[in-house]
Parts: sequence; structure tokens; C-alpha cells
Amino acid sequence: MTPVEFAVAAEHYLAGAPLAESSRRVYRIALHTWAWLLVGRTPPTGAERRRAAPPVLPLALLDGPDAPERVAAAFAERAAAVGVRTANRELSALRAALRWWCARGWLAADPAEGVRPLPTAPADPVGPAGSLGEERLRAVFALRAPLREKVLWHLVRESGAPIERLLALDVDRLDLPNRQARTAPGLPPLRWRGGTARLLPLLVAGRTAGPLFLTDRRAPSGTPAADRCPLTGRGRLSYRRAAELFTAATAPLDPAGRGWTLHALAEPRR
Repeated sequence: MTPVEFAVAAEHYLAGAPLAESSRRVYRIALHTWAWLLVGRTPPTGAERRRAAPPVLPLALLDGPDAPERVAAAFAERAAAVGVRTANRELSALRAALRWWCARGWLAADPAEGVRPLPTAPADPVGPAGSLGEERLRAVFALRAPLREKVLWHLVRESGAPIERLLALDVDRLDLPNRQARTAPGLPPLRWRGGTARLLPLLVAGRTAGPLFLTDRRAPSGTPAADRCPLTGRGRLSYRRAAELFTAATAPLDPAGRGWTLHALAEPRR
């Protein structure tokens, strides 16, 4: 059945979309903000923005003949109030939900189809070789993400090592006091800095062997012992899954709404 109310439809989208939990929270706040805007009311700010229940907004309002005008006007008002970058991120969240609802036949058309992100000033350009600028790095590391992702992201930034090499790390190869890890013969130790040093002991607490970065579920039968945790039976995190999680987590930060790649985290070579 088609949900009657915008907030209910938003929860269906958030439950079904392939989003990390941290991204799901950001999208929920953005969609609730749109509910306020689309009924012509000012969204709450600060801590109240997270706690306030959104106003009642019939989903059918987004199928009305004036829906595209209503969305465009709300977007312009929002950009004037909070700036282009924030408004673009919130538009990206709404567009994703609208596409999901249209695909299920809950809306006949996307009322935001003609609304385009506004151009942003190059205050924090992407750096050399596609790396992220300092402002965007700070935003990434401030995301409320699982500890496993936080550790990996810091390691990618601080170690300068290929991501595949990081995902191949085992717990018994770590030298936490000296901020390094032994890897393959003939290769120098892999080293890290303060961000990783602060979080890594929390990730390996109670573990003495097995992969450093584990999947969320038990490894399939036949998985080599070197690629599963002896305590939990979980397997080694794959590059593909790690990349998907990072892109999903950073989509709300990307003005284009696509998210960034793990490689963009790497510190550019001098």
C-alpha cells in the first residue's frame, strides 16, 4: 500500500535503501527538514533539529500540479538560509527518496526533477590526484560511523599504503606501542599516526589473531583459517564492501550526492 504521509514514506525508504547507519541518520534529518520546508514552515535548528517530529505532510502533495514549484521554492529558501553546500546535500537526500518512491509507484513523477544543485565556490577543492581537501577530510572523520570504518579510513589517510594491503592486515602483526605493523617479507613496516593510534586498540580489544578488518557476518564454510576470526568466525572485509560503505557514508557530504571513493582519502604524494 502507498503510504499516506511523507514521514512514513521516508521511513520506508530509509529501511530499504542500501545506506550505512550513519548515512541513514543524516538522510532522516534531511528528509524531516524537507517536511518542514514543504509545508511552508521554518525547520528547527541545533539539537532540536534532531529531536523534533516532522509536521504532517500528505505524500500526495508531491504529486500535485504545483509540486515542482513548491520544491523549487523550498530549495531556494533553504539555500538562502543555510548556504549552498548544506542545501545541495539536503536536495540530494530528497532526490534519492523521490526516485525510490517513484520506482514503487507511490508517486507518478519526481517533482524535483527540474531542480539542480546550485554551484558552489571552490573553497575546498578536491586536491591532487582526486584527494579530498582538508575541510572535506574533517567532515569525513566527524561522521558517526562504525569503529571498523573509522580505523580503516584513518589508516588509508595516514599510512600511504595500498588499501588492499591494509585489508590484508592481521591482528598478530600489529605493534601498537610503536604504531606499526609487520607485513610481507621484503616490505617496510606499515606505519600510522595519531588518529589510527587512538582508535586501533579499541578495534582489536580481546583479539590476538585473525584479520584486522572483519565482515559483519560469519565466513562461509571453506573460508581459509587465515581469513576468518578464530573467536567469532567472521571473515575478512573485502575491498568492494569497504569501498561501498565509504561511498554510502560520504554521499550526504558530496554536493553531487554520489559520495567519494576510498582512494580520495589517501594523502597525496609530494
